[in-house]
Amino acid sequence: MKIKKGDTIIVIAGKDRGKTGTVLFAYPKKEHVLVDGVGIVKKHARSGRSGKAGQIIERPSPIHVSNVSLKDPKDGVPTRVGYKREGEKNVRVAKKSGTVL
Repeated sequence: MKIKKGDTIIVIAGKDRGKTGTVLFAYPKKEHVLVDGVGIVKKHARSGRSGKAGQIIERPSPIHVSNVSLKDPKDGVPTRVGYKREGEKNVRVAKKSGTVL
């Protein structure tokens, strides 16, 4: 999976298409990412104790990695990710602009 925690992404498919956000968590085994402000769902929470009212909590839900694309740091458009060898390390590179991520 080429999208990591802390990356800025753009949603390219689904109900939140066009929104941008930062990856909070990446789940490589499930191929899902949790993005801040994208994929918000409402969870109905029961009251914890007697006398306290229940509430509706809004929280982000994971979305599939195929529905998101990395945001190019130079242009701000969706881009794919490539790898380039610099010295002893492999670095991630934006395919559109060629800038190092």
